[in-house]
Amino acid sequence: MPYPLIWLQETDSTNRYLTQLCDEQGSSLAEMTTIAADFQTAGKGQRGNHWEAEPGENLLFSIVLYPTFLEAKNQFAISQLAALALKDTMEGFTPNISIKWSNDLYWKDCKMGGILIEHDLQGNMLKRSIIGIGLNINQETFHSDAPNPVSLRQITGHHYHRSPILDHFMEHLSFSYRNLQDKGEDYRQFLNERYNESLFRRLEWHRYVDEHGSFEALLLRTEPDGRLVLLDRENRERKYWFKEVSFVVNKRR
Repeated sequence: MPYPLIWLQETDSTNRYLTQLCDEQGSSLAEMTTIAADFQTAGKGQRGNHWEAEPGENLLFSIVLYPTFLEAKNQFAISQLAALALKDTMEGFTPNISIKWSNDLYWKDCKMGGILIEHDLQGNMLKRSIIGIGLNINQETFHSDAPNPVSLRQITGHHYHRSPILDHFMEHLSFSYRNLQDKGEDYRQFLNERYNESLFRRLEWHRYVDEHGSFEALLLRTEPDGRLVLLDRENRERKYWFKEVSFVVNKRR
């Protein structure tokens, strides 16, 4: 599938680069335009974290979509289709891939990738979505204190060319995005079901932390609006927006 691609040797952030390009060119910049970089000097992760990546070893890229057909209240569908496209891509190389709410890609108990999405609105509709992705491909050593990072090379023992993996992801993303545009609510429901089936720690008891402290809960599902639904030991459902609750992930030795 052809898509407009600019591959940079280095930039501060592919999301920031693409945002500036969109602001300069407006709607004349083609949908699915993708900015990839060998290295980011200020790559961003979720919760304002820095994304660690050695130069030339991983996939660091951002894509622009113009989902003007989608109401702002349904914006979590963009997160779901991006996360599922990433999961479908990596399952072509290894099993045991899951999605850690809301936008992390996990292999077993290890973080393999992350997604950061920035939306622009026009009234109550989405105007523009920039999807930034960091995916660990060939890096063999991680130095940050982030819990359990892992790369595809560490999992399989093989070195990979990055461009074909990007192509596979874009194929999955484009297919799902066209279906979201054409089928509307029916496809949003399908995305939500698939996303829930793919969740990290789904229907398992684990520890979480919210503003009141640590507790044990069963992860039930996510709502279509993006809220996470947990069931605690007192049999009460707890619903959380992003950043209102954290997973307790023990660091592997």
